[in-house]
Amino acid sequence: MHDIVGLEGVGIPSVMVASTQFVEAADVQARALGADPARVFVAHPIQDRTDDEIRALADDAVDAILAALVAPAAAREAG
Repeated sequence: MHDIVGLEGVGIPSVMVASTQFVEAADVQARALGADPARVFVAHPIQDRTDDEIRALADDAVDAILAALVAPAAAREAG
């Protein structure tokens, strides 16, 4: 989260990607940092998945990640 906020702060569009286990933690951390960066969550858990399952998660998330990256800054800030 710190990296995403830092990158956004210097004008580099960024998206935090994490598993659904971390939705609440991401919200808390974002509030603590006074930021609301773009976030995309994938199914949890990650560590026990096969390479094919990880590729499928990435394939499912890539459109949302790209959309968030190219969104105008105002839309990213609106969350």
